[in-house]
Amino acid sequence: MKHPVRVKLEAGEKYLFCTCGNSDDGVLCDGSHKGSTFVPREFIATRTAESYLCRCKKSYNGVYCDGNHAKRESLKLDFLDS
Repeated sequence: MKHPVRVKLEAGEKYLFCTCGNSDDGVLCDGSHKGSTFVPREFIATRTAESYLCRCKKSYNGVYCDGNHAKRESLKLDFLDS
């Protein structure tokens, strides 16, 4: 589940962001973390709009997708120099 999920958020509403990745949609907590060490992250929407929430859990932009799921890891090719 790497792609973000489009969710309609309402300004001023409180939401629980899934940190375990086991919820049905992967972004809003549905209690699937029960029995684990994961705790959902509470956030309040700042505006009413459709937003893309991070499902890969690698975003540097909090709960919102920043495209980090699409970045490739750097390959270390120094072994080719020998």
